[in-house]
Amino acid sequence: MNYDLHHQVVQRLKADYGLKPAAGQWLRGGTCPACGKRELYTHAEHPWLVRCGRQSKCGSEYHVKDLYDDLFDDWSKRAPASEQQPTASARAYLEFSRGFRLELIEGWFTQENYFDREANAGSATVRFPMEGNGYWERLIDRPHRFGKKKARFMPGYSYRGKWWCPPCVDLLEVDELWLVEGIFDAIALLHHGIAAVSVMSSNGYPEEKLRELKARRGDSLPTLVWALDNEPGARAYTRKHVRKARELGYRCEAAQIPQRAGKKTDWNDLHQRWMFEGDEEERAAKVERDLEEARHQGALLLAENASEKGVLMYDWDECNEFHFGFDNRLYWFKLDLDKFHKAKQRLMESDSHEDRLLNERQIRDKALRECGAVVRLANCYPQALYYMRNEVTDESWYYFRIDFPHDGGSVKNTFTAAQVAAANEFKKRLLGIAAGAIYTGTGQQLDRIMESQLGRLKTVKTIDFIGYAKEHGCYVFNDVAVKDGQVFSLNEEDFFDMGRLSIKSQSQSPILSINTDLHAYREEWLELLWRCFGAKGLVVLAFWFGSLFAEQIRQRQKSYPFLEVVGEAGAGKSTLIEFLWKLFGRLEYEGFDPTKSTPASRARNFAQVGNMPVVLIESEREKVDGAPTKQYDWDELKTAYNGRSVRSTGVKNNGNDTREPPFRGALVVSQNHAVNASEPILQRIVHVSMTSQSHTPASKAMAEKLERMPVDQVSGFMLKALAQEARVLEVVTDQAPVYEQQLLELPEIRTVRIAKNHSQLYALVDALAEVLPLTGEQIAAAHAEVCAMAIARQQAINADHPQVVEFWELYDFLNGQDEKGALNHARREGVIAVNLNEFAEMAANKRQQVPPLTELKRLLKTSKHPKFIEANKVVNSCRMLDAFDKPKTLRCWLFQET
Repeated sequence: MNYDLHHQVVQRLKADYGLKPAAGQWLRGGTCPACGKRELYTHAEHPWLVRCGRQSKCGSEYHVKDLYDDLFDDWSKRAPASEQQPTASARAYLEFSRGFRLELIEGWFTQENYFDREANAGSATVRFPMEGNGYWERLIDRPHRFGKKKARFMPGYSYRGKWWCPPCVDLLEVDELWLVEGIFDAIALLHHGIAAVSVMSSNGYPEEKLRELKARRGDSLPTLVWALDNEPGARAYTRKHVRKARELGYRCEAAQIPQRAGKKTDWNDLHQRWMFEGDEEERAAKVERDLEEARHQGALLLAENASEKGVLMYDWDECNEFHFGFDNRLYWFKLDLDKFHKAKQRLMESDSHEDRLLNERQIRDKALRECGAVVRLANCYPQALYYMRNEVTDESWYYFRIDFPHDGGSVKNTFTAAQVAAANEFKKRLLGIAAGAIYTGTGQQLDRIMESQLGRLKTVKTIDFIGYAKEHGCYVFNDVAVKDGQVFSLNEEDFFDMGRLSIKSQSQSPILSINTDLHAYREEWLELLWRCFGAKGLVVLAFWFGSLFAEQIRQRQKSYPFLEVVGEAGAGKSTLIEFLWKLFGRLEYEGFDPTKSTPASRARNFAQVGNMPVVLIESEREKVDGAPTKQYDWDELKTAYNGRSVRSTGVKNNGNDTREPPFRGALVVSQNHAVNASEPILQRIVHVSMTSQSHTPASKAMAEKLERMPVDQVSGFMLKALAQEARVLEVVTDQAPVYEQQLLELPEIRTVRIAKNHSQLYALVDALAEVLPLTGEQIAAAHAEVCAMAIARQQAINADHPQVVEFWELYDFLNGQDEKGALNHARREGVIAVNLNEFAEMAANKRQQVPPLTELKRLLKTSKHPKFIEANKVVNSCRMLDAFDKPKTLRCWLFQET
């Protein structure tokens, strides 16, 4: 197994990063994912940590289990347990995922199994016994399936007041005892000769065990080193625990691991880095340096005031000027060397008995405290978290967290490059995003602060929409992201950390409230929807469900259809669509009216989502008393069918660049009247017609129950659907061509595009059955409805627009007023040449109503019976003569009689 895992890791590193064998036991020459330079290297025999050789300029480090988590995710599969080796999976996990020497921890653990009925999943576990017949265990087989439940205590067990002590640690003999959070952290430190116990969590104060140890050791108590995780909550608990332990008589120190590159590092992570060092001497030196720095950071955490902290920092690197934070305020330290030397000389020559007892180091420290000038620069502490960049718009930002004293509150927001480069701009932006936050430092001080904070910031990719990002292969929502079926929550720094991908959306709309607790999900809504809306409701649901994969479907099949839901007032369109939005976590929303929106507003609505519906409502209006109404130009959406841009805008620069955001969603039209548009648009639409004829008091009650269903109980549908992404795409890819051929074999269907659109809908019904428990009756009814929709759409394509039919009826009436034909100027048989102005004049004389000529000209181009030939063609009239008795020339619209 060791060789198999080692081989797979090495092969992937060579393929993905270009690492090659080099002199000695090393693989070198790989491309660093952080800086892009070919300086990446790792140990050939122990390739568990990959480093960039540019230590001063980059220094990035990656553990292979972060790069290839699939190799370290299912230990029962990689190292199955057997009767001969009942703990094989646990041993493999501890050795290769945690970096432990098994001979050190032999007999401390057992391999057990855990099954979660609610998640319907099981896993092998590594179990450690706890005091009082309890235990703690870590799940080791694809733990992401269990959400936050990656580790667990025995049900009903409480670790309050206790700790887990390694069997090899003799608490009566140790001079120094480290207190860490996790069991794995304690074991990691043991590998380097440090006696450590696990308090199990940052808020776990082991008062019972500390009192017991004091009772057994009397006054010869060990020094306690509180080495909890370096995060805000744990730091607050460290100070609290130190105060309580000192009251018991313990001497206390602290140790904090510096957190770099935006990634949390604990003692187990640090242990695995230490084991990467070349020989024993180099490893020991690295351990000593890191522990010394951790103790220094711990001393800074326990400093009583800003002056003490400033002196400690100066004592660490002897820099005469620097900034630092204390109690969530920003300070500046500047050493006046003249004052320092004078204070030191005075203390050395002092007659005070107290001063005479000081040694040289103590004199230096006291002199530093007396002359160190500490000035407050801000009443808060701004900390740069990471750098964000949008490659499409060429915009960038720095994301800051502003911490406040006393209440511990914080505000997070962006700063532009201009705002971090000038003190005045920084001050104004700080005041704008954080109430009462004031910066009083100089521009030079700000430059020094930014230089230290912005040097090695993590870069986070951004998108300016909500939903599926095709470039990154993941779904990014407001508080949740999904990649390869795995759900990620927004981290404390407001971005999604997905291993090698760090990403966030800057879009503020739409806001989706997706409940990630699938235990709260209820599927009773499916039966209600079926009984309220029948097969039509299932077809709309299938299209809505398919919108979650619109980008992938377009990538495979080049298009995704538009959906039109049409019906009389009260047919239930709004009820259905508003409920479907609930399945995606969106409340109190149906769609927007494009005729009431500006072109810019429409473009933003189309561009703000990916793999989600964009719903247009009431776009086709009925004329009132023949008066013209504002109509939406459906041809504007023709390119959206293939996922292309619906609007182009210029980029604000000195070049000729334009921005054409692609259409990433799925188009839904919901209105009372069917879309009146050109044939290419009508071919792109799958049409669902709803009526109120089947409504009953019982169906009304069920519809109202659908409306009342909480979004927390139904929004889990989206996560369930996305978890089946691979299977859904497999079904659509395989089945859609089969259904397309079946539809084309029907004599009623002659248009390939109509067959393709409805075949995709056919396949989506099948794919929906992979997520929801659809019955055979429901699937068959939905398929029959889709087939009927396809035939009806072909008939609608073959027929003329109602206003075109009305035009030809009026033409026949007016043309028949004269034996020679009152309106046809064509000389050829089978051709009709009509001057529209003459037509309108004659109709007005006969008191007939004619649509506005602008609208009529648009619709006549779609005429099929007679077939449109050409518009505004100059024609020699067969029935009108000019003043010289020659045929008069007119501009006519030409049609072919059929």
